[in-house]
Amino acid sequence: MTEATTLPAWQALKNHAQEMQKTHIRDLFAADGARFGKYSLQLPGMLADFSKHRMNAETLDLLCTLAREAGLEERRDAMFAGEKINTSENRAVLHTALRAAKDATVEVDGHNVIPDVQKVLGAMRGFAGDVRHGKWKGFSGEDITDIVNIGIGGSSLGPQLVTQALAEYHHPRLTAHYVANVEASDLARTLQNLSPEKTLFIIASKTFTTAETMQNAHIARAWTMAHYKDEKCIAKHFVAASTNTDAVIAFGIAPDNMFPFWDWVGGRYSVWSAIGLSVMLMIGADRFEAFLSGARAMDEHFKTAPLEKNAPVLMALLGIWYRNFLDMPAYAVIPYHACLARLPAFLQQLDMESNGKSVTREGKPVAAPTGPMIFGEPGTDAQHSFFQWLHQSPDAVPVDFIAAVKSVYGNKDQQRMLLANFLAQSEALMTGRENKEEPHRNFTGNRPSTTILIDDLSPARLGMLLAMYEHKVFVQGCLWGINSFDQWGVELGKVMAKALEAELKNAAPGTHDGSTLGLMKHIIEIK
Repeated sequence: MTEATTLPAWQALKNHAQEMQKTHIRDLFAADGARFGKYSLQLPGMLADFSKHRMNAETLDLLCTLAREAGLEERRDAMFAGEKINTSENRAVLHTALRAAKDATVEVDGHNVIPDVQKVLGAMRGFAGDVRHGKWKGFSGEDITDIVNIGIGGSSLGPQLVTQALAEYHHPRLTAHYVANVEASDLARTLQNLSPEKTLFIIASKTFTTAETMQNAHIARAWTMAHYKDEKCIAKHFVAASTNTDAVIAFGIAPDNMFPFWDWVGGRYSVWSAIGLSVMLMIGADRFEAFLSGARAMDEHFKTAPLEKNAPVLMALLGIWYRNFLDMPAYAVIPYHACLARLPAFLQQLDMESNGKSVTREGKPVAAPTGPMIFGEPGTDAQHSFFQWLHQSPDAVPVDFIAAVKSVYGNKDQQRMLLANFLAQSEALMTGRENKEEPHRNFTGNRPSTTILIDDLSPARLGMLLAMYEHKVFVQGCLWGINSFDQWGVELGKVMAKALEAELKNAAPGTHDGSTLGLMKHIIEIK
């Protein structure tokens, strides 16, 4: 693999960055009245505006040249074809196959995986329909009213985001709850107002061995058993999104109620799979299919659009521009929709777990900074917290502004006020305002942003949005030469925690650094 930093376009971008450091975005607009038309893309149900960025035609040309020199298009095709691009785990990366057309062919080791995907979707559809229509009942014959998804990381963040985002479409009898934290209050406070007779648990764990998930799962099982005092109740109140049949059966879940997925589905890319069962239960199978179809439309755009007119590619390349050439180590994501409150957290995992790497696919130290730090909260709330920093800090960071043009909630005055704030913030960050008499009221501007407008927050538009960010992360990983699909950085702390847990249980600290040893002794004394 050729390091991107050695490519001709990388060197040209370094030189070009020195020139663009002196350029103000408002001057770019003043010089080119057609700038918005040149640097915005309109897709079905979505508009992405890249014109408020510190770039010109030369910037874009150099960035696209860099992508081609780095082999982006070939690596993109390899991913869609099912090649094992997750090299450290020798796995294919095929979250795109989860939303592919029913008649598509995607092979892994010579086997077409699409029929397998459709079989699981069919089983999910049947089960979700039974619960939603009252055919599936609890052990005592009561209708299910509450769905509790027990998972962690991608097994919780993705479905929680989508369920919350699509609240308008929820079944009127059902309420979804998400438990991820092993800290006791997360599960305890969820269960305290639920009825065991009306609660369905989804245990979301590929291996069915994830420590935090299984700890919570066994507590939920004991809670259900304490009410019924009959092992047979488990089969009516627990289902699994997993691949470990033996462990699922041992838990008491019937094999027919295990919804599998595959090792080529990474956790943070899994909401499109059986991990999305809670979503399907809440919004129904047809709307879940619309969610998949929106993502499929973005997949087709990513595969076929030229780099210069490719939304996820442009998002990625601009991120590279700021991270590696203009020294901006972070970016903010501000959704102007309360139902998208979990989007920044979802993107933190998607981006930072994927690209927070310091070695290349070949195991060599990276030659340039990789994944940025991501933060964000919904607007307009965020305007009254960290927006002060965004506008007037000496550090500038790019911002993604996201809004739905139409809303079924609230009145027209509310939506008009929301969108006015949405537009004002990106304009203010870009233009600034000079005030020589009162320096504390001076705004330098020149702070870049991407504006993403979706027609409405529907299943299809949400699918497009999430898939766009998935592909953006992939593109950046390609240019940095890293594997975006493993997460070894998660492992070390978890391995160490197992040993520490036993030492705390036995009140017998082992050999540790002075800080850890002192903290352990303090914990043992208090408990």
